[in-house]
Amino acid sequence: MSKPLIRVGHSPDSDDAFMFWALATGKVESSFEFEHILRDIQTLNDWALEGRLETTAVSVHAFAHVADKYALLRHGGSFGEGYGPMLVSNRPMHKSDLRDVTIAVPGTLTSAYLQLRLYYPDAKSEVMPFDEIMPAVKCGRFDVGLIIHEGQLTWEQEGLHLVEDFGLWWRELTGLPLPLGVNVVRKDLGNEAIGELNRVMKESIRLGLENRQEALQYALQFARGLDLATSDQFVGMYVNERTLDMGEEGQMAIKRLLEMGAQAGIVPAVEVEVV
Repeated sequence: MSKPLIRVGHSPDSDDAFMFWALATGKVESSFEFEHILRDIQTLNDWALEGRLETTAVSVHAFAHVADKYALLRHGGSFGEGYGPMLVSNRPMHKSDLRDVTIAVPGTLTSAYLQLRLYYPDAKSEVMPFDEIMPAVKCGRFDVGLIIHEGQLTWEQEGLHLVEDFGLWWRELTGLPLPLGVNVVRKDLGNEAIGELNRVMKESIRLGLENRQEALQYALQFARGLDLATSDQFVGMYVNERTLDMGEEGQMAIKRLLEMGAQAGIVPAVEVEVV
């Protein structure tokens, strides 16, 4: 008898690939069959609004809009521990200069965009694919870009200037880690299936952390030209003990960010329900 199919959505990034290595290579036993759907985070956020996939990575920002359909898993969350998305510019700039510029952003449902709106409510922005933002700032098409993913490690090599690191800004503001991405599961699957998906997710992350070199080699194919050392650093930033279980502090950080977003009228007020 064939196993029921679960479609797992995640981004084609080295940290997500590292997290899902054990699941994607059949190292985790399950009563389900898994199909991995790789898309950029903005697409996954849009699909989650429709409830398209059974389980998926979404931005914490997007979770506020899909909490009616999806429950939050304790495992697979990405948090910035005093680092995170960054505003970078092609010349030295200060926060006060932002009123005169349009900022290239990687999507209006990304957590980075929510953080930008909280940091600078009057920001003018334009959406473009996340991997085109640094080149667009470098060539002067935009003066400022909001960068996520590996750009956080390579902006200096590109000759860009830091305006703000939202991980530092958030740490100073709240003392908490900065919530970025989470994994969610559709509520209509029922408690038994949700429990099983919770288990396999945790197991996949645990095996990756315990077999770091093997998982890293697998993840390198998704690293968009990064060398092993930089990929290792990036994976280490976003796949760690807090990814294995976000714990009370992680849940507090998510609640705080979404409460602030709701108070500012950016997201609807939601109950953060963690499996």
